[in-house]
Amino acid sequence: MAIPFDYETLRLIWWLLLGVLLIGFTLTDGYDLGVAALLPFIARTDEERRLAINSIAPTWEGHQVWLILGGGAIFAAWPFVYAISFSGFYLAIFLVLAALILRPVAFKYRSKHDDPAWRSRWDWALFVGGFVPALVFGVAVGNVLLGAPFRLDSDLRAFYEGSLLGLFSPFTLLTGLLSVAMVVLHGAGWLALKAEDGVVMDRARRWGKIAALLVIALFAIGGAMVATMNIGYRLEGELDPAGPSNPLWATSVPAAGAWLDNYGRHPWMLLAPILGFLGPILAYVAIAGRKQSLLFVGSALAVVGIISTVGLSMFPFILPSSIDPHSSLMVWNASSSHLTLWIMLVVTLIFLPIVLAYTAWVLKILFGRVTLDDVRTNPDFY
Repeated sequence: MAIPFDYETLRLIWWLLLGVLLIGFTLTDGYDLGVAALLPFIARTDEERRLAINSIAPTWEGHQVWLILGGGAIFAAWPFVYAISFSGFYLAIFLVLAALILRPVAFKYRSKHDDPAWRSRWDWALFVGGFVPALVFGVAVGNVLLGAPFRLDSDLRAFYEGSLLGLFSPFTLLTGLLSVAMVVLHGAGWLALKAEDGVVMDRARRWGKIAALLVIALFAIGGAMVATMNIGYRLEGELDPAGPSNPLWATSVPAAGAWLDNYGRHPWMLLAPILGFLGPILAYVAIAGRKQSLLFVGSALAVVGIISTVGLSMFPFILPSSIDPHSSLMVWNASSSHLTLWIMLVVTLIFLPIVLAYTAWVLKILFGRVTLDDVRTNPDFY
């Protein structure tokens, strides 16, 4: 079977696609998580909470497809990464799933009973379902930047030597809080588009201002820590980008500031961290000027810039090992076979446009603001 792309190109394409899927998940389900995390702070009455909930209720389920696609892409394209991350971070992933399971249950059950205490408990469950995944996802990214404590033996069997508590350090807590601030800003941007002009929108704007400032500050502090602390890895020796996948054929060494090397070699990559700062600045200015659409654009740019910064900084690393320099997983040594990547690319080129078209169609159909009058009169609302 003739494959039109060489192995190196397909590996690079799949690295880019993985980034697209992660950004797609954060751009869509990110504002769902953000609205849920904001719920106790922007809505004080039952009608106000229902207004916020129904701004995301029609679309949040469809957004889960991005999470599934991301997991499937890692499984198909980077099996070593999937095996080590999903087993090593098992307890953290279980914590995320438990929090995410609360969300659909809370959506379905909160309005089944008129008791205020009943509804309040489910509203806090929604808050947990938004805050906890955002925090843990950010902590996971921080651990990827620091390197995971795993090793591979000569038979490529993986051994993870970390623990759940070991995932939390000052740097990873900072990345976790940055993730929360980022999705809260995105959630505030969504409410500015979907909620009627009133107290809920006003509170969302106030929290959006705080979140924008936190994103700027935490992103800057994280960058300073990466530049000055022993955070980062460099490849030692040569690695054939078109060679067979074998993580043991490469050696990496920890080095302070190594995650900044790519910006010196490829200055165009600086666009990512620039967007990471410009996005929340734009969002803050938009809040001050009451420019709702511009606020959402700013929060979206922050998402794209921050996630892209992580990927571009680490390239070609995907999951470095903090305890064994021979076990680090990279774009060039941890992928599936040439044929597998090609078949998966064909499948993706067929189905990803369908997902994008369906998402755009749903958002178009459901375009418009949710009002308190809708909450009071629409029998289909939660």
